[in-house]
Amino acid sequence: MNIYVDFDDCLCETARYFSGLIDRMFGLDIPYEKIRYFDLQKSFSLTDDDFEKMMIEAHRPEVLITYDETPGAVEVVNGWIDSGHEVSIITGRPFSAFEPSRAWLDEHGLERVKLYCLNKYGRDNFIRNSSFSLELEDYYKMHFDVAVEDSPTAFKFFDHLPELKVLVYDRPWNREAVFPGEGYTRCFDWETIRNIVG
Repeated sequence: MNIYVDFDDCLCETARYFSGLIDRMFGLDIPYEKIRYFDLQKSFSLTDDDFEKMMIEAHRPEVLITYDETPGAVEVVNGWIDSGHEVSIITGRPFSAFEPSRAWLDEHGLERVKLYCLNKYGRDNFIRNSSFSLELEDYYKMHFDVAVEDSPTAFKFFDHLPELKVLVYDRPWNREAVFPGEGYTRCFDWETIRNIVG
């Protein structure tokens, strides 16, 4: 089985970090549970300049490696690999974040997963001249049986896989999302994900 796993807010608690970051940078008190939109600029009501400053700060290598693991993620992913499944981390982070992202995976015992940086969100604007290690045309040639994703904005990248099971990791910004089809299931933790995949 080929399994797609998103990085931020599936493997690690990125938004919880961002909630503290905007408080430190801009004095904004917006708790994690109040992050209503995947578009963080909208959730935090930031100007273009402040959003860019926040994203650059959050993607510094020494910051990326500090994000907390989403409870249970590493154990489940390693269990899949032990069972012979192929796991690919498909992140919207730019390729400039590849090395610290790879280091985070390695430090958390996920040395065996593949890591790809795909321009899912057109985020070239927050780190100028960003590049990505996986182009859309190559991504669309890949096949997955299961995907773990939190972002409604990423659902469009599954349209070419009608049989795909999409396990939507429950987050405040996806609770009002309308799922595109019957293959989508909301999951509240990694234990639920493990039980569905088997």
